[in-house]
Amino acid sequence: MTWQEVNPLWLPSLPLFSPFCSVTDLFTTLLDLTLGTVTAQRDPLTPPPSSSQIPTTGRAGDEVTVLLWWEPFGRPRRLTDCRRRYNVSGCRLSADRGRLGEARAVLFHHRDLALHGAQGLPRGPPPRPQRQLWVWMNFESPSHSPGLQGLGGVFNWTMSYRRDSDVFVPYGYLHALPQPRPFALPRKTRLVAWVISNWNEEHARVRYYQQLKEHLAIDVYGAQGLALVEGSVVKTVSAYKFYLAFENSQHTDYITEKLWRNAFAASAVPVVLGPRRANYERFIPADSFIHVDDFPSPRLLATYLKFLDKNKPSYRRYFAWRNKYEVHVTSFWDEHYCKVCEAVRTAGNQVKTVRNLASWFES
Repeated sequence: MTWQEVNPLWLPSLPLFSPFCSVTDLFTTLLDLTLGTVTAQRDPLTPPPSSSQIPTTGRAGDEVTVLLWWEPFGRPRRLTDCRRRYNVSGCRLSADRGRLGEARAVLFHHRDLALHGAQGLPRGPPPRPQRQLWVWMNFESPSHSPGLQGLGGVFNWTMSYRRDSDVFVPYGYLHALPQPRPFALPRKTRLVAWVISNWNEEHARVRYYQQLKEHLAIDVYGAQGLALVEGSVVKTVSAYKFYLAFENSQHTDYITEKLWRNAFAASAVPVVLGPRRANYERFIPADSFIHVDDFPSPRLLATYLKFLDKNKPSYRRYFAWRNKYEVHVTSFWDEHYCKVCEAVRTAGNQVKTVRNLASWFES
């Protein structure tokens, strides 16, 4: 069930300003900018990934082996029990390359593939089993995915954050609650936070921040700012009203933990810079975030955030959806492995080939 099905009248129901406060013409303009894009029905919200994107062509079979050819970023970790953790039965996860011949699916993490090159892929003898599925796995954006060219015809499935992947695993999603429940907003004592580890003056997010900070106080954490204890992002950000969920690059469906964990899990309103607003609205309610594109300039965005800071009822409207939905932040990497195993077991004998990997992923 999508949040639009639970609340089909969400579109016209949330004028953030009136009747709670008197506003100037400026704020009326800001309202038009922020919510004017919400007047037409969008595509249905992407549902939680409870089933694979692969069409079912056969019954679930016996236990299958899913082999990790490279453990992501070369970091070995204990592999999970899919049945115990995700109620996905019939799965055996392994990083033992000696099981290549028995593996029903082999996972290839793109960053490690780019590091080792095509010569690092399995080579016969023995030959590749006819029904063995090679799965390309990538959760970085195209801008940070070198070596995509030359991979056409190598893999059978794709797994990524993109909705049109064969196995779709987003960075997070919303669960519809069985019944509404009260939402307790944490006490907010600060205004705007931003956590950034990869500071690059050429990135759009850094350029936008440089303009925004001229009009608004922003607490920056990371290499270029305040120290942040490892594992304390949610606790730290929960004291802030707003969080800059600025992606490192702008691509279709590339909406990462910056929104799901750093903002939503911390109960801060995300101010997003990434794909277009309509893309975000396929995953989350339109009144749950603020998009930088809603404003013609960083100065007007800053003015709007200051307005919300002084107008509690208007600010709280950004949490109206919270009594109907629960935020799920995807667990790396256990959830991904079990998701592939689930897909393999429901796909029957279906085998295909990804012919144009680079052109698809970069589109």
